[in-house]
Amino acid sequence: MTDSPENKEESTPRSGRCAIIGVPNVGKSTLLNALLGQKLAITNPRPQTTRTSLLGVYASDSPKTQIAFLDTPGMHRPHNALGRAIVESAKAALAECDVILMLTDVGKRITVNTFLSKETGEVLELAKRAGVPIVLAINKIDRLERREMLLPLLQHMDATGQFTAVVPIGARRGTNLDGLLQEIRKHLPEGLLYEDPEVTDKPERFFAAELLREAAMESTREEVPYSLAVVIDEFLDEPKITKIKATVIVGKDAHKGIVIGKGGERLKEIGTAARIQMEQMFDRKVFLQLWVKVIDGWTENPSAVRELLEENDGT
Repeated sequence: MTDSPENKEESTPRSGRCAIIGVPNVGKSTLLNALLGQKLAITNPRPQTTRTSLLGVYASDSPKTQIAFLDTPGMHRPHNALGRAIVESAKAALAECDVILMLTDVGKRITVNTFLSKETGEVLELAKRAGVPIVLAINKIDRLERREMLLPLLQHMDATGQFTAVVPIGARRGTNLDGLLQEIRKHLPEGLLYEDPEVTDKPERFFAAELLREAAMESTREEVPYSLAVVIDEFLDEPKITKIKATVIVGKDAHKGIVIGKGGERLKEIGTAARIQMEQMFDRKVFLQLWVKVIDGWTENPSAVRELLEENDGT
């Protein structure tokens, strides 16, 4: 008995690159972590937490599939050098992808007429220029007050003809992620990208910097804006421990005191939270030493932005 075309299609190895794009704060990093089954991208409810594109490779043997996801920064209208660098990083991810996963979300109440905001429409136009299939994922469906509101929205978005598929998901709870992966897989080339895929191409020092920045953002909340950056000054792997020296960068003198806190308590709190996360990710003990430095107005300085965004990349 020969395999049917459907069975043959399902068993054909497929792989490719998929850029995850969208406006800020729709859950792109949360989705990447959920698809990979582990924390790779830092998350925070405030927009523009993600500053550079992050590669995360999903791999499965049933059927044989490899998807190199690129979690991109939220696309927005930039107001400074940091914002412009963030948006350029997102645009660059579209250059070599095989499929685009455009992520949107829903609130408690949603209507067909209000779903696509002006900003989301601009992201869609940018995606269409890439000339590859676009899968629309509608995130946070668990937040809907009434699920019956979802079907008309799905039908309307599908009827626009702008998407190869429209998939409702809940990234935080893992709702319908298998269905999303199946739709993405349909548009990938045959063959495999990697003989033995790594989860990411970023070095550990990159994740050390990101986890420290996440801890600093969580601790300072609204007191310190997005002038927070992190530089890993030293990253030493020893047999039983990794020793890290790092500097937290802020853009104003006033922010330095906020990050340090009274008697150094807040900086200690940030360091402890970051160290715990690093030990979980690296699976070994971490010794972390921290300093705080002011680089006045660095978010407005293109050369300073470039240097700080590339400092720990290592790729």
